[in-house]
Amino acid sequence: MPPTGQPDDLLVFIQEKVKDNKVMVFSKTSCPFCYKVKELFKSLNVQFNVLELDVHEKGSSIQTALFEFTGQKTVPNVFINGKHLGGCDDTLKAHSESRLIPLIEAGPDKGYEYDLIVVGGGSGGLAAAKEAAGLGKKVALLDFVKPTPQGTSWGLGGTCVNVGCIPKKLMHRAAILGEELSDSKAFGWDVPEGIKHNWDNMKNAIQDHIGSLNWGYRVQLREKGITYVNGYGEFLNSHCIKATKRNGSTLEMTAENFILATGERPRYPDIPGAKDFTITSDDLFSLDYCPGKTLCIGASYVSLECAGFMAGIGLDVTVMVRSILLRGFDQQCAELIGDYMKNHKVNFIRGAVPKKIEKLEDGKPGRYRVTAQTTDGKTIVEEYNTILMAIGRDPCTSGIGLDQAGVKLNPKNGRVLCNENDQTSVPNIFAIGDIVQDRPQLTPVAIQAGRLLAKRLYAGATVLCDYMSVPTTVFTPIEYGAIGYAEEDAIEKFGDDNIEVYHSNFMPLEWTVPHREENACYAKLICNKAENERVIGFHVVGPNAGEITQGYSVAMRKGATKEDFDATIGIHPTCSETFTTLNVTKRSGVSAEVTGC
Repeated sequence: MPPTGQPDDLLVFIQEKVKDNKVMVFSKTSCPFCYKVKELFKSLNVQFNVLELDVHEKGSSIQTALFEFTGQKTVPNVFINGKHLGGCDDTLKAHSESRLIPLIEAGPDKGYEYDLIVVGGGSGGLAAAKEAAGLGKKVALLDFVKPTPQGTSWGLGGTCVNVGCIPKKLMHRAAILGEELSDSKAFGWDVPEGIKHNWDNMKNAIQDHIGSLNWGYRVQLREKGITYVNGYGEFLNSHCIKATKRNGSTLEMTAENFILATGERPRYPDIPGAKDFTITSDDLFSLDYCPGKTLCIGASYVSLECAGFMAGIGLDVTVMVRSILLRGFDQQCAELIGDYMKNHKVNFIRGAVPKKIEKLEDGKPGRYRVTAQTTDGKTIVEEYNTILMAIGRDPCTSGIGLDQAGVKLNPKNGRVLCNENDQTSVPNIFAIGDIVQDRPQLTPVAIQAGRLLAKRLYAGATVLCDYMSVPTTVFTPIEYGAIGYAEEDAIEKFGDDNIEVYHSNFMPLEWTVPHREENACYAKLICNKAENERVIGFHVVGPNAGEITQGYSVAMRKGATKEDFDATIGIHPTCSETFTTLNVTKRSGVSAEVTGC
C-alpha cells in the first residue's frame, strides 16, 4: 500500500518495507554514498531492495519519518533482517570487519534475548565474547568466582590472570632476581650482606597489577557492548540460563548459542583437615602473610612452580610426591628439574601421601602437623606453617545445570565431550578451555579456541583450533619448555626403531663467571626417522626456556626436520643455538655432557 503522507501511515510503510526485505536500502539516486553501498551489495551478490527517495512522490516525507524512526537524517539508511544498520560508513565498516555477511545470513530474530551467552570470564571466555561482539552479535558474559574454603575470591579474568600464569610468573621472577643478586657479586657488584625478601611488598605490587587487569577487562566489555553479569550461571534448558548474583537475586537470560568456558578449580584429597587447614594456588598469591615453612603436596607443575619460587625467596620448602614428577611431561626432563630443585634448597619426600592434617596453633602463619604414609607403609609426621595442596584440578561442570541442557560429560572426570568444532552434544552449546576432554589445559589454547569458534559461528570461517604440537613452559627454578611428544610417548606411538633422539647438555655463558653447576641444562630433539627425521618432540631445560621454545614452535608447525635445524645458523653465545648443533644421539651411547659454554 502506498503511503498517504500521514506520519503514522509513513511509519507503517517503512516498517513493512523493512519487514518484507532481508536487505532494505532507503537511498537517493544522486547520492555518492548511496551509490557506494549499492555497489558493495552488488559486488557481494547480495539481493537488496532499494527505495529512491528523490524520485518517490512522498520521498521527503518518508525521509522525515525515517529520522523519527532511526534518528538518522541522512541516506543511505540501511536495514538488515529487520534491524537498522545505519548509513554508508556503518555498512562499509561492517564489511571491513567481516560482520556484514554474517548479519545478512543470520536470518530474522528468533526471539532470544542474546545471540550468544558466554559462561565464564577467564581468558578463553573473554576472547570468545569480544570476538563475537566485534562481529556484530549481542553478547552477554556470566562470571562468578566461588570463594575458596579459606575465603579467597577474585575479579574478572579467570585463573590465569588472578591465581595462575600472571602472579606465578611474577613470583618466579622475584626468585630469579634473588639468584641473580647472588651472581652479581662475581660480576663486580658490591651487594650488601643480609638482604632479605619482603613478602608483603611483593604480594601487594603483584595484586595491584592484577587489579589493573581486572578493571581493564571490565572496560573492554563495556566498550564492546557486552552485557556483563557477575552471577553464577545454571542452565534451565538449552536456551535459557539462570544467573544468581552475590546478593541472592536471580536473572533468567536466553540466547541462541552458549559457550562454556568455566575452567577448573583445585582438587582436595578426602582426608581429615584438607579443606580446613590447607591452602591452594587459589589462595597463595594474595596471602596476607609470609607462608613460612611450607609443605607442597603433589608433583604437578603448580606444586613445583610454587615450591620453586618460595624456596627462591628464602623459605623452607618441602614437596611431597606420591609417584612421579610432572605427569604427562617428558620424564627425563622432569627428573632433571627435580635434581636441580634439590640442589637449590627444595626438599623432597618421594613415595608418600598425606593421611591427616591437624592444627596445632593459630596465627599468620599458623602451625600444623601433617601425618603421611609412604608406599612401603612407614609413617611420617612433620610440622609446617603452611600446607599448599596441589594434587590436580577438576573442571567446573557440576552444579551448573548441564544435565538440564542435555550436555554430555565424561563420567570419569566431568569433562565436556566436544567434537572438532568445539560443539557439545547439544548443537547450540559449545565448550572451550580446560573443561573439554582431551584438550591442552593452557591459557593461549583457550584464547585461540574462543576466537576461532566465534569466527566460525558468526563470520562464516572454517578454521579449527590446532591442538597438536602446542608449546608450553613450566616455570620451575630451572625452566622447562616443551613442544610435541615426550620421549616415552613418541616411542610408544611410533616404535623405538623409528625414533632418533638428539641431545646435549649445555652451559649458559652467564653461569660461567659465578661458577654455577655444569650440565644442569639440557636440550633434546625427538625425530621420526620414517618421515625424514621430522622433529616431533622439542625439550629444553634451562633459563628463559619459554622464550626459546616459542620460536621453535613455528618451525615444528611447518614440519621442520633435523636437517632444517642443522642448516640453521645459531646466535652465539646463546642457549638456543644448542639446537642448531646437536649431533649426539642417545642410540650412540656417547655422553651428552659438555665442559664450558
